[in-house]
Amino acid sequence: MHGHLESLGAALALTDAERVEEWGLRAAPALTAGRRLFCCGNGGSAAEAQHLTAELTGRFEGEREPLSAIALHADTSSLTAIANDYGYRQVYARQLRAHARPGDLLVCLSTSGSSENVLAAAEAAREIGVLCWSLTGPGPTVLESLSDDTVAVPAPDTSTVQEVHLALVHVFCSGVERGLAEDRASVPAPRERRAS
Repeated sequence: MHGHLESLGAALALTDAERVEEWGLRAAPALTAGRRLFCCGNGGSAAEAQHLTAELTGRFEGEREPLSAIALHADTSSLTAIANDYGYRQVYARQLRAHARPGDLLVCLSTSGSSENVLAAAEAAREIGVLCWSLTGPGPTVLESLSDDTVAVPAPDTSTVQEVHLALVHVFCSGVERGLAEDRASVPAPRERRAS
């Protein structure tokens, strides 16, 4: 048990969490301007994708307006229909083509960085003009080559990578909320009218 926690601590220390916070800061103005954030992954990564979207549509730490965030695996009817008709590789890409617009955001989570349906989503994002950020295990990976930016967790075990990804999800949300607060602080207060 202690060995697992030591591995987790080492992986956290070696992971570029500051870059993920930067993503959150960059996402904040896009989301307040009406852009959408999409998220995808498989298995544990799907759970973390849904965790991320829940924090944005609900709240993370502070009170704020809800933000548009969609986990692409959560619509099971669309997921199963697309898998049945087009193959599992297209389950995220086809939904992204249906819902995303240029300027939207995609966060991909993949411990291997080689899941075919996640790769197809990153390819679709590039074609549409959607900014793609990815969280992976040790690199280099194919997903990294298809993404606008990637943070790789240098850990050999899938469980450790997923645990670090969960921490990075929270770092991302913290960055979003910090970005929103900075935007509010930069807006000048309305001037009071003088009585005539």
